[in-house]
Amino acid sequence: MAEVECFFDLSSPWTYFAVHSLHEMQKEIGVTVDWRPHLVGGVFNAVNPSVHNSREKPVIPKQAYGKKDQMDWARFLGIRMHYRPTVFPVNSVKVMRICCLLEGSDKLVPFMMATFEAYWGDDKDISQVPVIAEICEKVGLDPKAMLEGIEQQSVKDKLRNNTQELIDRGGFGSPTMFVGGDDMYFGNDRMPLVKDAVLRRRQND
Repeated sequence: MAEVECFFDLSSPWTYFAVHSLHEMQKEIGVTVDWRPHLVGGVFNAVNPSVHNSREKPVIPKQAYGKKDQMDWARFLGIRMHYRPTVFPVNSVKVMRICCLLEGSDKLVPFMMATFEAYWGDDKDISQVPVIAEICEKVGLDPKAMLEGIEQQSVKDKLRNNTQELIDRGGFGSPTMFVGGDDMYFGNDRMPLVKDAVLRRRQND
């Protein structure tokens, strides 16, 4: 079993930051990660509707600080970032199904990162087939095979089941990480705590 499970949705900027930090942690301490694609919109609908409410009726000072916070993190991590892409929020179903299709493959992480970069760095609508095809080609995937593959019922079920699993385990957004199966951490700013939890578990094993 991997030391960290990371439930992720490619439409989330905070998840982009967390995934970047997890990659750095892999280089630094060799942490093992199980990448778990899910649909954060489904989680919001089920257990965290306050996110939708805050978008409809934003608290202006909080919204202004949120923009600063996001751009501060992007600069700190060295990530190109549009605070809000032209299409936001974006329908991430197709790209998240591709992630399900790629689970266990060495193409999953390159596809994840290329999709994050396309959406948050280049302001491309990752719900659109031509954009998805471009991303697939960039990382050496056959776009036709990927787009046909995500129509399999088993792939659709996997994404739905992952989303429900996160809800059942107490999750309410993306990124959500579990260390050792039951120790939950939410958000990019918890990454130092995730690292600490991994190292503590190693000492106790």
